[in-house]
Amino acid sequence: MMSKSWISRLGAPLTAFVLTVVPSVPPAHAVEDARKVSVVSFGLFGDQSVFKSEATGAAQVVASRFGNGPINVQYNSKRGGGATIEALAMSLQVAAKGMDAENDVLFLILTSHGSTAGLAVKAGRRTQTLTPSNLADMLARTGVRHKVVVISACYSGVFIPRLANPDMLVITAADADHPSFGCRDKAKWTYFGDAFFNVALRQAKGLKDAFVVARALVQKRELREHFEPSSPRMAGGANVQPLLIARP
Repeated sequence: MMSKSWISRLGAPLTAFVLTVVPSVPPAHAVEDARKVSVVSFGLFGDQSVFKSEATGAAQVVASRFGNGPINVQYNSKRGGGATIEALAMSLQVAAKGMDAENDVLFLILTSHGSTAGLAVKAGRRTQTLTPSNLADMLARTGVRHKVVVISACYSGVFIPRLANPDMLVITAADADHPSFGCRDKAKWTYFGDAFFNVALRQAKGLKDAFVVARALVQKRELREHFEPSSPRMAGGANVQPLLIARP
């Protein structure tokens, strides 16, 4: 950076030129680097450790590819836990308070068992169901414009009609009519989590490319193991995808 004494020797005309031009030419990628990606990741069903493992691993991958913001990972285990619907709502509010509501991106990851009613929450003896309406209301209350929601669960496509819009990208492990696979205790990933987070997103430049690769990997694995296709889905997010370009 130029010292004031050095600038003063240049004379008034050149000094004016420097002060006018330098601010108008920001460093490369300054705008992108200033955008914060806040990650909230919940493993909701405590009786199987795969959801804890997936919530943790997925958050790490997203942060390494896109993140320069805070990461909040919570999960339940066989001993219990505090990853409840109420905790999720609070975590989203806390994340939102530290964000630029118009420019930053809120990245939510949920992994659990699912049904056509929503996502199963098992925290010790406490059981709940996170419905699409519940989640839509939570996300709306954050006030954050740009959001990504990735849901790894059976029948997770039921969330798409309530959530997906140009400002919210929704990626699900299955459509609304089929289960997904791989939720074995002590596994590190579900089939979709492995394909999307652990393989595709580590290499792809963007979420759409990662989804296309992951969908093909899941379909190949299901075919090999003679499972009915889970048909992962991606919807919405036209205004969000350009904001998330992975690091080299």
